[in-house]
Amino acid sequence: MEQEKKLYLETFGCQMNVSDSEKIVGLMRGIGYGETSDPAHADLILLNTCSIRATAEQRVYGHLGKFKSIKKKKPRLIIGVGGCVAQQEGERLLEKAPFVNLVFGTHNLHLLQGMVTAAESGKRSIETDFLDDEKRFDLFPAAGKDGSVTRFVTVMQGCDNFCAYCIVPHVRGREISRSAAKIVDEVAKLTEAGVSEVTLLGQNVNSYGLKTPGEPDFADLLKMVAELEGLQRLRFTTSHPKDISERLIACFAEIPKLAPHIHLPAQSGSDQVLKRMNRGYTRTEYLAKVAALKEACPGIQITGDIIVGFPGEDEAAFEETMTLVEEVGYADLFSFIYSARPGTKAADFADDTPRADKQRRLERLQAAQKRRTLAQNQALVGSVQQVLVEGLSSTGDALFGRTGGNRGTVLSGDPSLAGRLLDVKIVEGLQTLLMGEIVQV
Repeated sequence: MEQEKKLYLETFGCQMNVSDSEKIVGLMRGIGYGETSDPAHADLILLNTCSIRATAEQRVYGHLGKFKSIKKKKPRLIIGVGGCVAQQEGERLLEKAPFVNLVFGTHNLHLLQGMVTAAESGKRSIETDFLDDEKRFDLFPAAGKDGSVTRFVTVMQGCDNFCAYCIVPHVRGREISRSAAKIVDEVAKLTEAGVSEVTLLGQNVNSYGLKTPGEPDFADLLKMVAELEGLQRLRFTTSHPKDISERLIACFAEIPKLAPHIHLPAQSGSDQVLKRMNRGYTRTEYLAKVAALKEACPGIQITGDIIVGFPGEDEAAFEETMTLVEEVGYADLFSFIYSARPGTKAADFADDTPRADKQRRLERLQAAQKRRTLAQNQALVGSVQQVLVEGLSSTGDALFGRTGGNRGTVLSGDPSLAGRLLDVKIVEGLQTLLMGEIVQV
């Protein structure tokens, strides 16, 4: 019997990449590759990359350097790069890393099996064409059955917003929505296979269906998916604040299965900076939508993104961001220093703020959020939360799940409880985790 070939897959960046990686695993399984967690044991190494920040791009080349030494020992090792860096770099990636066998862009997953098979015969290849119409969804593979309790389901791809700092429209293409019927069908099949929670995924889910006559809008899509009997919990990401509608906000009050959590990136609390970013809303408008969400769903957990040191951000503008963060009361925050991305409008902006000042601002913001997150976690002690058990914790001696507000929770119990939505009393609130005890099974 022929020995199974091994795939080592590393995923960078956003949840869209996580979803794509699920599909990649299924595709490679179809041509005889099982997974390994050790690149030294791999016959095929694939990097699914992100180019949102310069640091992510640098990490890709750093990892490729590490894999180059493995390939010296195993000349038949195949190395491939996909995702946003692959889409952006294209031929340059093959030039910078001549030991790489294949490069596949964000619209080319459906070609990956053939590319790997060709690489097994010694052929290098690159596929980075855009497929900017709805037919591309028919080419993309669905993720295979893997026993997971939670899964991502792509509802749309691309973005039309062209925020001044963002590379996504350039590497993911324009907004294209998938057929609602096909989305509902995929979720139904996942629930039949044992999936309990689904996250509907897109660069800007709030714009779902708006460019496609005859399709529902995103609020109606949520209601259609929630009607599926086997589904226990529903989430979505990511939302652009300018496009979140009153009807979508009302879904948090009207759909019991919809988790009380939303990721709503503000990026800045300064109107001056928001305008330069081309975000399409003001601080006041953003806060009004936050207030409406809290009214519709008291206790909703809000997470967000903040960019520190965007060109034109002075100390006064940064202070406005600090007060916005305090007023929103984010459960958690993803924050980072602005890095120019080639091809974006902001890459041409003058930037005279010293790096040390940007770093100081970031550290101050992150310290404040760290205190806030810990305080919110500790405030949950004594409460009973609904936790969806996903499986074993990272240590393997307990269970791990998430509350509706997306708080990771560790609890004792039998592994057979995976996939169950349980009432759990929170007994300890840590910086990044909750500790809980099952109230009833």
